[in-house]
Amino acid sequence: MFALMVPLIVYLCDVPVTSGKTVSGLFKSDAARENNGQYITRFLFHGKNALMVYKLDDVSTAMQKEAKLLLFQTLEGSDNLSCLEYLSGAQLSVTLSSEEHNQTIPHQPSPRRWHVIYADRYTCQEGDIDGVLKDVRFQITLFNPDAAGNPLDHFSAEEAGLHSFYFLLILAYFVAACIYSQPLWQALRKGGPMHTVLKVLSSALLLQAGSALFNYIHLARYSRDGIGCPLMGSLAEFCDMVSQIQMLYMLLSLCMGWTLNRSRKSQVKPLQWDTSPASTALALGGVATQGALLVWEQFEDAEHHSYHAHRSMAGVLLITLRIILALLLASILYQIITTERSALKRDFYMSFAKGCFLWFLCHPILVLLSVVFSEHQREKVITIGVILCQSISVVVLYRLFLSRSLYWEVSSLSSVTLPLTMSRGPRNRY
Repeated sequence: MFALMVPLIVYLCDVPVTSGKTVSGLFKSDAARENNGQYITRFLFHGKNALMVYKLDDVSTAMQKEAKLLLFQTLEGSDNLSCLEYLSGAQLSVTLSSEEHNQTIPHQPSPRRWHVIYADRYTCQEGDIDGVLKDVRFQITLFNPDAAGNPLDHFSAEEAGLHSFYFLLILAYFVAACIYSQPLWQALRKGGPMHTVLKVLSSALLLQAGSALFNYIHLARYSRDGIGCPLMGSLAEFCDMVSQIQMLYMLLSLCMGWTLNRSRKSQVKPLQWDTSPASTALALGGVATQGALLVWEQFEDAEHHSYHAHRSMAGVLLITLRIILALLLASILYQIITTERSALKRDFYMSFAKGCFLWFLCHPILVLLSVVFSEHQREKVITIGVILCQSISVVVLYRLFLSRSLYWEVSSLSSVTLPLTMSRGPRNRY
């Protein structure tokens, strides 16, 4: 597992960051010529007092180049247009003629995404340009109206409310930790066959809590300056990826272990976490594939969201992989349940299956359901829904492996088909 974390650490150091809605950089005429306009950023404005503020370091150079900012509500269909036709189709044009300027965005009844493009007199000019084109340093800040109607909110419409959600999530984790940390720690100290599973579940839950905390820190600062703390956003994504990898490895290892051990003729000791080469290879193969797709997806979409609507190829492949893994686990558990005679054991496997399917299928299902929501709601529906569903999945698995009433009854049957067993008294050791 450590080897699989190395590329994720490299990702934190190398991934390009496009942070916040206070955007700084250089207006480059060369970049604008190559792409029919230099793409700056995008933002989902809403309300009637939305605002864009720009600041320039060199106004004279901007005026000499006849620089301007063009705002488009959509960029689709621009490939078939000439440069002049494309730029003339902007819904709003702002001439860069002063050191600082406040531009009010036209009111729209519902949130709309606006794309900010830089262009100047050289953007559509053909042939060579005499002289060196000097770049202009800029800062652009984008605002939505707050609750009082004042343009002070840095959050885009699809991000509004996530800050409060992460705060409530952290509060829930804190309350749960105060209530359940001591019993869980005692269960971990006892060791026994279920020790490894509980450690993985605890580690995954801590990583989820860490991801929520880092996202909250990032968004708390983002709400003040529109930039946030990109390192915190990257750490949040890193924690989520490691949590996904740990859970996948555990679930695949357990299911493959049950299947392989059921085919063994000699079963003289209680079955624990299977570490045979076959089950390990299958689990590591699934983990490596998912890890590669997660890193690829983050490089394609560098904004700080742990869960995306998956419009990229990496995202589609990741959704497909999760569906395939869910079908694989369903096939394995179906074979076990249909051949199991004990009702208690079937209940155990059914509860385990519910936790598995909730973990793997919540993301694909929410991505599918998000299409019925408005554009500004889709990201929040996916993010909040996946976090809550996967947290519930961990709770289901915790209850399954910590429930003494059910687990001890199953263990008392002297079964060797379960991965974990616990004796009722001190006379039998694990």
